Amino acid sequence: QVQLVESGGGLVQPGGSLRLSCVASGFNVRFYAMRWYRQGPGKEREQVATIFSDGRTLNADSVSDRFIISRDIDENIIYLQINNLKTEDTAQYYCNRLSGNYWGQGTQVTVSS
Repeated sequence: QVQLVESGGGLVQPGGSLRLSCVASGFNVRFYAMRWYRQGPGKEREQVATIFSDGRTLNADSVSDRFIISRDIDENIIYLQINNLKTEDTAQYYCNRLSGNYWGQGTQVTVSS
């Protein structure tokens, strides 16, 4: 069955970087559009970045180019690189397969000095 497992979150100081991973199983990420979302404390869940089946990527309008989505087709993993982290990036980050609306359990990113 389809499973998505996120990891890589943690506590990081402002200005730091993290790479989040979403390990997919039960399907091949090569053939599906995948997306990262986040939900900050007291906020609604929002889109962060999408990678389409043809490899094109698209960041949400509200997200800067500090966020970079990528994939490893051989390992079946979707990544989200976040650079120059800011306190407002604190959120639970989720991986999503658009087709069928499958979700992972999320990974927490906390940015604090």
